[in-house]
Amino acid sequence: MDTGDMDQLERSLLEAPIIQKGDYQYFVHPISDGVPMLKPQLLREIVIKIIRKAELEDVDKIVTPAAMGIHISTAVSLMTDIPLVVIRKRQYGLDGEVALTQETGYSEEEMYINDVSEGDRVLVLDDVLSTGGTLRAIIEALEYIGADVVDTVAVIKKAGPTELDETGHDVKTLITVEVEDGEVVIVEE
Repeated sequence: MDTGDMDQLERSLLEAPIIQKGDYQYFVHPISDGVPMLKPQLLREIVIKIIRKAELEDVDKIVTPAAMGIHISTAVSLMTDIPLVVIRKRQYGLDGEVALTQETGYSEEEMYINDVSEGDRVLVLDDVLSTGGTLRAIIEALEYIGADVVDTVAVIKKAGPTELDETGHDVKTLITVEVEDGEVVIVEE
């Protein structure tokens, strides 16, 4: 495949190393894993695409789960002047802290939201939409708080159904991929 006409995100995914985790073939990518090294050009391209795609009007806060949403969300925050809230896996016990249970296809753990209040208009950003478990838990917790989830964006979507499909909550993504025969394949959805 000629990668000359591709953007950085497509090229970086097609070149991503594949590792075997049990029966599962897993791509390793700078956005989802922090390795290989994240080049500024790739991060800049992704941030510009997010800013063009996301509903940003009157958004009060960007909300992202630790850890792999932080670099993307920090860059979007710097470009838009929208403050950033990181959902942490550590409990701090601050006033208004809300716990949520994050369930992914791989694990289950508690996470904690601080600094989001009733009436806040938020943009939820994440690196990868796979099973949808993390984003679903975050959106439900934000709705419990009384925040208005204006938009949700994940950089990479792994092809297939997610827990969000039946909720009516749309997650915008920049690219959809699957791993076939040890290679990343870009899927048109």
